[in-house]
Amino acid sequence: MTDNTHKASLDMWARVAPTDEAREKIWSVRRSFGADVWFRFRRKPAAMGGLLMAALLLVFALAGPLFTPYSYSQQKLSFANIPPVLPVSRAPNGNFLYATPSMKVIEADGGGALLGPLTKGKEDFDLRRIPYKLGEAFVYLDYSSMPATLLGPDLLPLPAAGKIWNRSYLLGTDHLGRDILTRLMHGTRISLLVAFIAAFVNMVIGVLYGGISGYVGGRTDSLMMRVVDIISTIPLMLYVILIKVALDSGFLSIIIALSSVYWVMLARVVRGQVLSLKQQEFVLAARSIGSNTRYILFKHLIPNALGPILVTVTMLIPSAIFIEAFMSFIGIGIAPPMASLGTMCNDGMEALRSNPYQLFLPAAVICLIMFSFNFIGDGLRDALDPKLRK
Repeated sequence: MTDNTHKASLDMWARVAPTDEAREKIWSVRRSFGADVWFRFRRKPAAMGGLLMAALLLVFALAGPLFTPYSYSQQKLSFANIPPVLPVSRAPNGNFLYATPSMKVIEADGGGALLGPLTKGKEDFDLRRIPYKLGEAFVYLDYSSMPATLLGPDLLPLPAAGKIWNRSYLLGTDHLGRDILTRLMHGTRISLLVAFIAAFVNMVIGVLYGGISGYVGGRTDSLMMRVVDIISTIPLMLYVILIKVALDSGFLSIIIALSSVYWVMLARVVRGQVLSLKQQEFVLAARSIGSNTRYILFKHLIPNALGPILVTVTMLIPSAIFIEAFMSFIGIGIAPPMASLGTMCNDGMEALRSNPYQLFLPAAVICLIMFSFNFIGDGLRDALDPKLRK
């Protein structure tokens, strides 16, 4: 080999300066399908926020009751309708006094822990004054003008001490003296459990029904879809209410009611996906080698339709939570004394003007659950869309 030939071969293999497009191809990381979905999902701030919120709600519902000293049904009528923030007055003994709207006086220590109600004396109807025993002396609740005023032993108004946080009941109590924080934990657990079980049952029924209908086709498909059309002609909410009325109130009956009719949407989605996939080359190849219908359906068609299935199931979860809360709100859902977000909203409606926190707190938890799963569903829809893959 001459020197010129050797030099020409070196020039042929000289380093080429990469362009931006070539550099991106060189340094791009090859990912699996699952890793690529997670890569695109976590670049959606709303989806990640929804996932974080859903995880926090799960921890709140599952682990929260382990750290509270109360049960969801424990009642203490002496502490009924105590708000989370107390406007208090300074007592002569150095503690705080809180006058409830029902004309009770609650004593709290310097840290905000409730010590108990004061013993009521004989009411003076002429002066509109109620004495309460505090140690060896008396303090008075003067209701001659509203709001009522706390008076000391010398009948002078007790100095206002601002507002303190209720350390005994962090989110207050309801009309029966039950801890709202504990009931929120159990109510969130019930709502999530009902939603997940109903979504799983609906997924199984919808995938099987829609998959068989789409793959078999012909008269079987027409007959099965007519059943879906008949169910869809009447609002699904009405179906659930009618089924629930026919059953006894309880946890199992509401799951049966939600699992009976909510699969029709998923069945249509799966049928459409199977109809578009069953003519693909990989299905024809599976048929040519003698694969049976069950193998093709469960090993080829349904796994390739998993993206729309997951998105639809994720969207069914907030819908099931809302249905459960609505049914409990109107009195045909979870039976008392079991805690449910819907029953808590129903109880809070009675005290909306005097204690609005009893309604706003469970309503806020319902909104957080529905927003979080809707954001997760939107993120999955974009992450699983092959058109957005770069």
